[in-house]
Amino acid sequence: MLVFFKERLAFLSVPKTGTTAYETALAPRADMVISEPPMLKHAPVYRYNRFIRPMFLKVCDTELELMAVMREPISWLGSWYRYRQRPFMQGKPNATFDVSFDEFILAYMKGKKPGFADVGSQLNFMAAQPNGTGITHYFRYENQDRLKGFLEQRLDVTLDLKQENVSPQMDLHLSPEIEQRFKRKFADEFSLYDSIK
Repeated sequence: MLVFFKERLAFLSVPKTGTTAYETALAPRADMVISEPPMLKHAPVYRYNRFIRPMFLKVCDTELELMAVMREPISWLGSWYRYRQRPFMQGKPNATFDVSFDEFILAYMKGKKPGFADVGSQLNFMAAQPNGTGITHYFRYENQDRLKGFLEQRLDVTLDLKQENVSPQMDLHLSPEIEQRFKRKFADEFSLYDSIK
């Protein structure tokens, strides 16, 4: 998570959406950088609302706008699947070496997900809170020009981004039947994604 106090902006770090590259590029410019531990680096809206927002509200009498990046839902899960096939994951319970992408998606659709498929939800990460705290600025992972342009203009910077924390490259194929089931079950995820320019 990055906080830019003067600009009244907090950049929430949705996992597997390329935010580490932005964190590296913008850390010197940010007023607050939360890069560890992962549960704070990747604090969702509800955790921001509970712990970070009150600090700025009570001490500085300031509300920050929130921004977040969302990835196309199947691509997002594909990134998790590939990420859990990095060499050091060999032999670990959350590894996906012996699981097909179809099996991974089917496991993700279960109510009680096995560890290797328990990766959270972008929709839940960005869910608005009862007090109205929610994402002000949504960006698609697939539209980096819009995201980069927004940050450069808002923060008056020129960004030189480097790829970081990249999942291994591989072709992933999801069977049409499982894709249809997934899109039905997670229609709200796709609706949110489709609403972002």
